[in-house]
Amino acid sequence: MSHPLNPISVLIPRPLSLHPGEGQFTFSPLTQIYYADESIAAEAAYLAEWLGCSLPPQPASGEILLGAILLTLTESPVLGSEGYELSITPDQIRLRAHQPAGIFWAIQTLRQLATAEPGTIHWPACQIQDLPRYPWRGMMLDVARHFFPVATVKSVIDRLALYKLNRLHLHLTDDQGWRLMIHSWPRLAEIGGLAAVGGDPGGYYTQADYAEIVAYAQARHIMIIPEVDLPGHTNAALSAYAELNRDGQAAAPYTGTRVGFSSLCTDREHTYRFLTDVLGEIAAITPGPYLHIGGDEAAATPRPDYLRFIPRLQHIVTSLDKQMIGWEEISRATLKPGAVAQAWRSSLVTRSARQGAHVILSPARKIYLDMKYNPLSPLGLAWAGFVEVRQSYNWNPAYAVRNLPEDTILGVEAPLWTETVRSLADLDWLVFPRLIGMAEIGWTPQSLRLWSDYRARLAAHAPRLVQQSINFYRSPQVPWVLPS
Repeated sequence: MSHPLNPISVLIPRPLSLHPGEGQFTFSPLTQIYYADESIAAEAAYLAEWLGCSLPPQPASGEILLGAILLTLTESPVLGSEGYELSITPDQIRLRAHQPAGIFWAIQTLRQLATAEPGTIHWPACQIQDLPRYPWRGMMLDVARHFFPVATVKSVIDRLALYKLNRLHLHLTDDQGWRLMIHSWPRLAEIGGLAAVGGDPGGYYTQADYAEIVAYAQARHIMIIPEVDLPGHTNAALSAYAELNRDGQAAAPYTGTRVGFSSLCTDREHTYRFLTDVLGEIAAITPGPYLHIGGDEAAATPRPDYLRFIPRLQHIVTSLDKQMIGWEEISRATLKPGAVAQAWRSSLVTRSARQGAHVILSPARKIYLDMKYNPLSPLGLAWAGFVEVRQSYNWNPAYAVRNLPEDTILGVEAPLWTETVRSLADLDWLVFPRLIGMAEIGWTPQSLRLWSDYRARLAAHAPRLVQQSINFYRSPQVPWVLPS
């Protein structure tokens, strides 16, 4: 892949500080990679594998020779947990960070800067200092409406990593399907996992599958956030266990797209034993600190019951040493410290913030990736409107919710609901390029973001997307530089 040697013209997200230099560094298969700390040996191996190095990475000892790539950690906390410094000269490349995640994101910058020619890779000389605006930069993948195998989820993880996204929220349960094996309640997956929207094939992840996804994401500094949607969106569970239904009769499987019709019986102790078992098993195989409990569109749950249910559910989550995340509707209930509310269509989260909760921003009219681009889009929905690439980029999280203090904002997350998504190609078409813009929204300071500048950089990413076989939407708002 070739591009101009001006590095700022290709990088997404745009870095905090970049100063071009003179000349370029040329890689060969004999280029040696060194790492100065054992804690970043895995990052060195990742870089070596991507580059196709003939020589394995080596621990740094003594003077580093010219023509080498050096990965080091620094005691300086100014870079935080994800910031980095990157120095490229004709003689050497140095990646420096306070934590291994920063080294990994520096490697993603190297990947974007690389200019490939037959037999060689070049990098333009430059000095970069970079760190993210928000600690939470994510995507949600709904595997309940349609199920996606482990290999597809891994492909999504790799796509997130290139653009420095660090959260993958998996919507594991809904009316149509339950997608994770729970050993204490096996019929949730074995029966509740059979259906999908439109009668398409269902499926579920074994706990070994889930562990494989978690480990793959961890190696790329991406945290998996599991969601079990409660107390509504539960028809799949109600079809698997009759005793979870108020009338004691198992619900029929559901393959439609209507919402708000199902509910757990929130006034029965049996329900809370069920929830303790389910959330306990998921907590045990989830190394991250969060469990997402949904909480949205619970129209079938009486309001007084809902207001009692959410605090009790938070107690279960905190007893498992996890923090509870829920969609904005949980803001109606009394929350304890540590809760996180996810905004999607209203200003309800200001109530959560007043209770000490943090907020994730997922405004449907901006970054719901399942919204159609325009009336002719063959995939997607339109209940929140049509969302073209410019609209999905041109917004400031600090002003997304009126009267929400900016210091309560954890970051941004772009959901993909999959009513109309059946394959990785479908997924790619709705996700790209809008997710790339959201990555910049979450990383780059607002003062450095400008649509005219971004669209030019995005246009230069077309060859990369084509090279990676990403089926992206060719928005007419972007002057794509497509390979001939």
